This record gives sequence, C-alpha cells and structure tokens, in this order.
Amino acid sequence: MKFSIKQTQLYKFLNYCNEYNLEKTILDCGAGGANPPLYIFEKSGYKTYGIEISDSQLEKARNFSNQAGINLNISKGDMRKLSFEDQSLSYIYSYNSIFHMSKNDIQKSINEIKRVLKPGGLCCLNFLSLEDEGVGTGKELGNNEFLQMERGEEVIHSYFNIDEAESFFSDMKIIYKENRIIERLYEGKKIKQGYIDYILEKSK
Repeated sequence: MKFSIKQTQLYKFLNYCNEYNLEKTILDCGAGGANPPLYIFEKSGYKTYGIEISDSQLEKARNFSNQAGINLNISKGDMRKLSFEDQSLSYIYSYNSIFHMSKNDIQKSINEIKRVLKPGGLCCLNFLSLEDEGVGTGKELGNNEFLQMERGEEVIHSYFNIDEAESFFSDMKIIYKENRIIERLYEGKKIKQGYIDYILEKSK
C-alpha cells in the first residue's frame, strides 16, 4: 500500500514522544486526508485517536484505514471542543491545521488541548508566520487573519510573528521551537511559506 507523509516534522515529534515514559496514547486534531500521519504512530505501537471537521477529508482517511486494514480511530470532531476526558491523553498534535481558524478559536483549541493532555505530556503545534507570502492576501478578518482560497475553497489563515503564539501556552514548557522558511515549486510556480513549529510539555 502506498503511503507518503508530507509532514516530516511529525517524525521528530514521534522521536520526542518515544523518549517519554508515558502511556502510548496520541490524538491528531486535523487527522483527515488520504495519507493520515497517525499511521506512523500506529506502526510505532501507539493507541491512536483523530478528529476531523471536514467530511471529505474524513472519508479519505477512512478509505486509507480500510485499505491498510487498521483502525486509526478517526472521527468527526472539532478541536475547539474535544470529546475527551481531562488529562486523558499523553500526546496531542495539530499540524498544518490549527492556523485554519481565527486567533480567538485557536486560543479555544489550545485550551482544550491543554485540558485533555496528561501532566508531563507533549503536544506539537505549528503556526503560519509573517514570513509567508500569503500575508495580506484575501479578505482581512482581523489581526493578520485572512479569508483566502485554498484548493478551490475559502478558508481562514491566521499568521503570527515569531513569538506571538506563545501567549497561548505561557503555562507550558517549550522543549523545541523552529522558525522555518520554505521556497518550493507548487503547480509550476515558486512559492514562499513560513512556519513556526513547537513541541511543548504540560506542567506536571
């Protein structure tokens, strides 16, 4: 079966998770798509859970699971209101997903992630930076928040300066941070993307 993960930074997160002596439970907030990254955690012995708000992306993930003969436990859900008990999961990530909402909703989502995460657990989040070429395009909704076209659909993109997002998780320990600027070809056109990646530990 063909499997290709584009979010290679999640391999780094997997390595960090493997170093911690916690129950191997993990949640992906934004888990849909034809190549769900939860697969690499399932293959490493983790009990996986995923939520996805898009019906089409959820269907793609379910098709993958059926073809692979596995159950990644991906269901319809909204990261602004997680249906998990307090302090119930060891590891959580939202990669290339959480910035598709307003900054107010991002705050709600991160509060939910912190609620569900076990003490000493890890989460991995990434944000669009002001280095990204998308800043300023589309309809402005708020402070560096824009409604933009992506794959034929209107979606929100929120952009952050280098330290701005840290106000959301000032009560957590930053154990990894990377400011990435990528130039690549997309549909024959050179584009510039900017991301700020975090791996964070919840206080014990």
